[in-house]
Amino acid sequence: MGVFKYTDESTSVIPPPRLFKALVLEADTLIPKIAPQSVKSAEIVEGDGGVGTIKKISFGEGSHYSYVKHRIDGLDKDNFVYTYSLVEGDALSDKVEKISYEIKLVASADGGSIIKSTSNYHTTGDVEIKEEDVKAGKEKATGLFKLIENYLVANPDAYN
Repeated sequence: MGVFKYTDESTSVIPPPRLFKALVLEADTLIPKIAPQSVKSAEIVEGDGGVGTIKKISFGEGSHYSYVKHRIDGLDKDNFVYTYSLVEGDALSDKVEKISYEIKLVASADGGSIIKSTSNYHTTGDVEIKEEDVKAGKEKATGLFKLIENYLVANPDAYN
C-alpha cells in the first residue's frame, strides 16, 4: 500500500470561525440547501457528530457517483481543524483503499481565511496516483466551496 499526499492552499474573505461553522459544522444542512444538484443529502449513520462518526453523503443526479461514507477523525473547533476519511462509496475503487483529508482554517491579515487542505490517498499495491488524477475532484470541491463562500457573503447574518 502506498500513500500519496497532495496539499492545497486557498483564501476566503470569510473569517475562520464563520467559515468553519458553515463549511464543517453545518455543512450537512447547508450544502444540500444551496447545491442540491451536487449533494442530495448528508446524514449521520453512526455516532453523535463527533470523532468516530460515520456520515453518508448522497450525491445529486448529475454526479458521477451515488454516495460516499466518511468517518470524522478529528474535529478541533477552537483551532478550526477538521480531519476525515473517505471509507466507503463508489468514489473509491480497487486502486484506492481510502482517502484522508485535513482542512485547516487560519486567519489572514485582511480578516478573511487561509484554507490549508491536505489529501492522503491510500492506494492498494503499487498503484500510483498522479496530480491530474485528482484534479477533477479538486475542481468540484473548489466550486462547492465558492458556492458556500458566496452564500455567506450574500447572507451576512448566517452562521455567525
